[in-house]
Amino acid sequence: MPLLLGVNIDHVATLRQARYARTPECPNAEPSPLVAAHDSLAAGADSITLHVRGDRRHMQDADAFAIRSGVPIPLNLEMGVTGEMVDLALKLRPQYCCLVPESREELTTEGGLDVLGGFERIRAAVERLHAVGIQVSLFIDPELGQVQAAAESGAGMIELHTGCFANASGAEVETELKRLIDAAVAGHAAGLQVNAGHGINYENLTRLWVVPHLAELNIGHSIVSKAMRVGMAAAVREMKDLMATYPG
Repeated sequence: MPLLLGVNIDHVATLRQARYARTPECPNAEPSPLVAAHDSLAAGADSITLHVRGDRRHMQDADAFAIRSGVPIPLNLEMGVTGEMVDLALKLRPQYCCLVPESREELTTEGGLDVLGGFERIRAAVERLHAVGIQVSLFIDPELGQVQAAAESGAGMIELHTGCFANASGAEVETELKRLIDAAVAGHAAGLQVNAGHGINYENLTRLWVVPHLAELNIGHSIVSKAMRVGMAAAVREMKDLMATYPG
């Protein structure tokens, strides 16, 4: 199976909000996350990822509904494990939800979900989402205890947090790759689909090829950054071409 690409378009909304924070529904508000999603689709994206945060700092509820109804590829909603966000997901009915930790102070998601520490709350959210046919992924650090807890929660997928790998240098890179390899092997053995994301870019992407069993990568910031030079479709197409070399 080819490695799939979920394009995270959050930072398209970040740029829009810099000017239209009070009126994102303005018909001239740009750049448009919906247009970015269509451009990603045209370039071969396999799904669209977006994160509606509790503080609505970038993506708005209306963005999620417009993309869900207007873009004919799966939508992956990243969301905090809160009653508000579960209720939103039940109305939106995306194909996928990825449960992530969320702090108002962070600039972006800084670590994996503590499934061990919040097991009952996470399991309850998984059950509510599964009840309406939404597939659930848990965004976790590559730690074997978290992988096992994810499997026990009932979630069908994990997304391995690759941020430590992306920020590593020298000998630390091999250490982080070993953690990712071990977690991917354990997740696959537990019957979980293994995805990965955070900090992946055009330069470090192929270093991940030693990690087995990867099904999908969720990549946003590097694609949106390159799109400012070459356009969204070209940026997505280049990432897809690189991903086609994954040996599986």
